[in-house]
Amino acid sequence: MTSSAPSRPPLLRFAPSPTGYLHIGNARSALFNGLYARRHGGRFMLRYDDTDLARSKPEYAAAIAEDLAWLGITPDLVISQSQRLSLYDAAAEDLRAAGRLYPCYETADELDRRRKRQLARGLPPIYDRAALKLTAEDRAKLEAEGRRPHWRFLLEPRVVAWTDLIRGDAHVDCASLSDQVLIREDGSYLYHLPSVVDDAATGVTHIIRGEDHVTNTAVHIQIFQALGAALPSFGHHNLLTTASGEGLSKRLGHLSLRGLREAGVEPLAVAALATLTGSSDAVRPVASLDELAGLVDLAHVSRAPAKFDEHDLDTLSARTLHQLPYDAVAFRLAEMGVDTSERFWLAIRGNLGKLDEARLWDDVVRGPIRPVIADADFAATAAALLPPEPFDATTWKSWTGAVAAATGAKGKALFMPLRQALTAQDHGPELAALLPLIGRDKALRRLRGESA
Repeated sequence: MTSSAPSRPPLLRFAPSPTGYLHIGNARSALFNGLYARRHGGRFMLRYDDTDLARSKPEYAAAIAEDLAWLGITPDLVISQSQRLSLYDAAAEDLRAAGRLYPCYETADELDRRRKRQLARGLPPIYDRAALKLTAEDRAKLEAEGRRPHWRFLLEPRVVAWTDLIRGDAHVDCASLSDQVLIREDGSYLYHLPSVVDDAATGVTHIIRGEDHVTNTAVHIQIFQALGAALPSFGHHNLLTTASGEGLSKRLGHLSLRGLREAGVEPLAVAALATLTGSSDAVRPVASLDELAGLVDLAHVSRAPAKFDEHDLDTLSARTLHQLPYDAVAFRLAEMGVDTSERFWLAIRGNLGKLDEARLWDDVVRGPIRPVIADADFAATAAALLPPEPFDATTWKSWTGAVAAATGAKGKALFMPLRQALTAQDHGPELAALLPLIGRDKALRRLRGESA
């Protein structure tokens, strides 16, 4: 998946907040991490970033696991940050002791007014570290007034640089950033500290996430270093948008995995389009995630936003079905209650837009259906010429040749009335493959106009 393999088996993670359903943009990050681990014999961890107890819901956590399973991504390890608060408390104490975490007492309104004044003066709207000037007496007075501190991480004013797995040489000047709030007034943790602590504690080796995290990565690198933890490798991929260029949002339901699954879209098509869109590699149907892992190359991911087109997805989903081997779909046919034979699948797959359409062709094969008889005399002649069983792949050609000789019909005038009589449809899979499945008895009855 990259030009250079890691020196040891990697551990990668996908860390969603269970506050809504996953959309295709979330899946992009999950897939990049899961496929990298698959390619390099590593492990993949699902971590629920659920420290926001008010908005995190168990039903969303369950939905995330279901959606990942639908994509074919099975985590080797699952953890929840809400169960690991003592680790973050200990890390916060270490940062306080090192002078890297300091209390601030400004309200949101005060900070907003301060930013507006800075902008009016042409200054960057970053936190001015006024809280560092507070004396112990100042802090005691503020707390006596009922104020509770939020806690900021003291950034070192230096350039943080790393070799990005996707973007190459990357750097952020931390002197241009505000000291990040790590702990809210109520003592709850924002995303940053728990993320770093868990990445360090679990031994995450590679972090692949959206380019909207580039600035966060610079802050996180300083937190890793302040805690004396080893740095993982970082990669930042471009973001998916809708076909019109609109950003994706799980709260607005844009292209949710749940919705795509309910619509009958093939998960391998979703995975291929989500990871190959916006890269220099052509989007193509794949037969497995292992095949996709061999195609996805982080070095080929574009820096430009990648547009995810639902129409392209429908086309790719159908193409994916058309080439799926029987072993990959047999259990799904069984779940649907349709013919589970390999010859049925090979006969119909090339005409499916979605797997659910297999029900139609199962009805055609098993019956009963009401045949369409356009010309009763023609159908009677065809019935009289229908050869005895067993039928095989050559039966259709020999039979239609005999019907053509007897009636003078050819082309559409020959094949369409036979298709309508045998299937009640004017389109569909090759009848050379369907006729042996339908069988002689049902074929004769349908040619006579009987439901069978």
